[in-house]
Amino acid sequence: MSRLVPAVLAVLALAPAASASPNLRLGFDDDTLKWMTRPNGVVGVQHDLGVRTTRITIPWRRGELRPRPVSQIYLSRAAKAIVLGQEIVIAVYGPASEAPVDAVARSQYCSYVHHVLAVIPKIAGVVIWNEANSPRYWPSSAGALAYEKLLARCWDMLHRLRHRVNVIDSTASHYDPAGFILSLGEAYRDSGRVRPIVDTFGHNPYPETASEFPWVPHPSTGTIGEGDYATLVDALTQAFQFTGQPLPSAEWPTLWYLEDGFQTAVPPLLRYLYTGRENDPFVIPPIGDGTSQAAQLRDAVYLAYCQPAVGAFFNFELIDEHRLVGWQSGVLYTNGTRKPSFLAFRDVVSTIARKKVDCSKVAGAPPPSPGPAPRSP
Repeated sequence: MSRLVPAVLAVLALAPAASASPNLRLGFDDDTLKWMTRPNGVVGVQHDLGVRTTRITIPWRRGELRPRPVSQIYLSRAAKAIVLGQEIVIAVYGPASEAPVDAVARSQYCSYVHHVLAVIPKIAGVVIWNEANSPRYWPSSAGALAYEKLLARCWDMLHRLRHRVNVIDSTASHYDPAGFILSLGEAYRDSGRVRPIVDTFGHNPYPETASEFPWVPHPSTGTIGEGDYATLVDALTQAFQFTGQPLPSAEWPTLWYLEDGFQTAVPPLLRYLYTGRENDPFVIPPIGDGTSQAAQLRDAVYLAYCQPAVGAFFNFELIDEHRLVGWQSGVLYTNGTRKPSFLAFRDVVSTIARKKVDCSKVAGAPPPSPGPAPRSP
């Protein structure tokens, strides 16, 4: 991912800010601020959009009990962003080969996270590893059983801190997330545990392609995107109902969409800023008639707003990666200039903040719950 252009950020940082709805936290997954000596510019861009939460990644390797010098720098910059009014969520993980699947590594990993949250107590949440149902990040041989043990160990250790913590798990839209969640619940029940293992359930509801509408369901592929909300809630309910693990609900919206995004085509005039070849045949224009990033983001955010148990939606990313084999799903091009979708997304954030979304007109939104029965005269 490229660095933002300082001059562009300086201008954007002065723009007026909006605030997001307390009923749906809006955020970006973007590591840019951890690479910048001063995060003011990138924080200013997000405040201009009305978005005040950023999830950054912190690398972890087996044996580490404290952050390495480079990770200390990342965290110090995150702390600066918090001072500027940005909420920071961290995701601490590595590749599947480094996954803490045994007792020793679990203790090391949770001690590492405990140290980070003790030093920076205002972190808004910590994602325990990443996409634990994906073999890219978590060994299939270890499965849900080892992940349940990691979550339990970290939850217990982190909740010994004297300040509030938010422990979040992570599942991917592919690799049978429903089956993984059911196995996670089975491991939890078999353990005899009566305390929770998470405070928030995290899921990455990517669609099959950037051009697939957010509300599309996937009854035959095992994918759980936004359109499969009922399937996701059902899996969580079957896994954890009548246990010590609270479930997301309208009163307790602790289901967070941690990553979603829609890749855009690079305009010819900016092609020189990007490297490699585009590997996604379904990229879409930032704005325009028909399927566009602006329309997809609008529909995805409105749908999340209308799903009662969902408490957050994070767009991956704020700024494009310069490598075309990576992601070009930001609302800024890789040089920091605004895409045509930038202002459209700001309008979406403002609409959410003002609670002006009519869920009866949002494609794929669940029907409203029936109100209380009228009293007898």
